[in-house]
Amino acid sequence: MARPLFAALALLAAAPLAAALPVGSKAPDFTTQATLAGKPFAFNLKKALKKGPVVLYFYPAAFTKGCTIEAHDFAEATDDFTKLGATVIGVSADPIEKLNEFSVTECRNKFAVASAKPELIDAYDVKLPVVAKSNRTSFVIAPDGKIIFQYSALDPAGHVSKSMDAVKAWRATHKG
Repeated sequence: MARPLFAALALLAAAPLAAALPVGSKAPDFTTQATLAGKPFAFNLKKALKKGPVVLYFYPAAFTKGCTIEAHDFAEATDDFTKLGATVIGVSADPIEKLNEFSVTECRNKFAVASAKPELIDAYDVKLPVVAKSNRTSFVIAPDGKIIFQYSALDPAGHVSKSMDAVKAWRATHKG
């Protein structure tokens, strides 16, 4: 069982990732189960956007090497995102029980992670072929619901810095 999954993931690692929701698209609204510091709650995108931009990043699976690196990187940057008025939320197909632990150990209680049903992954068009997981794609969504940044790459490096640059650019033109 592990061999075919490993082979599929290795094949996917060699393929470029692409998200169909380009900059300028309206981000699909959603409500889903999320957790912060191991405490579940309902996350609603429209409600979060009332506070400022949302950094929505999809990742394949909690506790895997790349996803753990990415969670650590976002945890280190969360205070800076917060100072800019942005909310960070990571999303995967993992069950909320698994994410409760991931939010504490890997996200270091800094930002929420949420469980995505297939419909949410499909709405953002970030589904990996072959397996029912999302690829690694980061979006920055402005308070008006428009996607102002999108970046897809299997390597976790670059997701945080590029998302931060997009939030800073947005903030520079939206003072107040």
